[in-house]
Amino acid sequence: MSDFPSQVDVLIIGAGAAGLMCAAVAGQRGRSVLVVDHANKVGKKILMSGGGRCNFTNYYCAPENYYSANPHFCKSALARYTQWDFIALVEKHGIPYHEKTLGQLFCDNKSRDILDMLLAECRAARAQVRTKCGVDRIEALEHGYLVHTALGRVHAESLVVATGGLSIPTMGATGFGFDIARQFGLKVLPTYAALVPFVTAKKLREAMTELAGSATPVVASCAHPSMGEGSFREAMLVTHKGLSGPAVLQISSYWKAGLPVDFNLYPDGDLGEYMLAQRAHKPDSQLLTVLSSLWTRKLAAFFLPEGENRPLKQFSDKALAELGERLQTWRVWPEDTEGYRTAEVTMGGVDTDELSSRTMESKKQPGLYFIGEVVDVTGWLGGYNFQWAWSSAHAAGEVV
Repeated sequence: MSDFPSQVDVLIIGAGAAGLMCAAVAGQRGRSVLVVDHANKVGKKILMSGGGRCNFTNYYCAPENYYSANPHFCKSALARYTQWDFIALVEKHGIPYHEKTLGQLFCDNKSRDILDMLLAECRAARAQVRTKCGVDRIEALEHGYLVHTALGRVHAESLVVATGGLSIPTMGATGFGFDIARQFGLKVLPTYAALVPFVTAKKLREAMTELAGSATPVVASCAHPSMGEGSFREAMLVTHKGLSGPAVLQISSYWKAGLPVDFNLYPDGDLGEYMLAQRAHKPDSQLLTVLSSLWTRKLAAFFLPEGENRPLKQFSDKALAELGERLQTWRVWPEDTEGYRTAEVTMGGVDTDELSSRTMESKKQPGLYFIGEVVDVTGWLGGYNFQWAWSSAHAAGEVV
């Protein structure tokens, strides 16, 4: 390609959320910027996110919504480029949006609005973007880096790695960013799929075959040996493979093989007390009918022990209280998760101890930066990971 630059101030590897944001910010400072990506299109994960409407940030974004070996690392970037800053950018471009639930902000129209906004910012900043441009080799020079790409060699003063994690390989995700970190001697923490559905044991899966598609509000809890106990109130969805839904995706970040996950199936109170109250008002009601007012009828029939579908008046106070206690908490021992194939994010990654929390620059390799999902900072479900992309990219873009 004749117009492919041989020298730039900043070369960014990865044309996703973090890479494009960083390019725009750096370009606005007058830096010459080139973004390269091995994929045939930019921003694929942006386009598919939020059911095609891009959950681009969250009103309640705060450091406590993130996981990392160093929970303090994300504070600086998040404080200096907040959700309100990104919302202001969205409003500047006239993109209509709405809060869906729990502070989650989505485009009214489609995810492409966010991608088009980022590309417009890059054009205004004269940042160049090249697709179908994989990186073959990187050499550290006395001043900057020589990067060998599919479209030619580029000398760059600063090199930014915004390659994302291993999640959703069909979108082009690879571990290339981790390879770059290792090449330059940076520690990479173990990675695993997060915000991902559970696969349940075969016996439970077969028993729940008819329940696929059934959903109900729950509180999902899991006690991780090093992260402590996590607990999320959201919806649980039964699938053909196991369990999904927002509550399951959230708690999957706390789960590791061999741990149980508890689902409180009546998160609004005490199920035994509820059934006692129902008996006082509707003593002739069948227990299955009462439970079907809380869950789908299929779920109620699944959880109700065999032979217990009788009129409420046939149960003693003690029997209803004990049954309520048994039904309220459902303990599941997941067999596995669906893995990176469907995971929304990758936990682990480039160790934050290797990076400056202010600039995202490597402490041992000058001019080398890591931003976004490739770094060991992972947010909750609900726009938090996009906000980390915007904030970490902005931090690097201000200094590269």
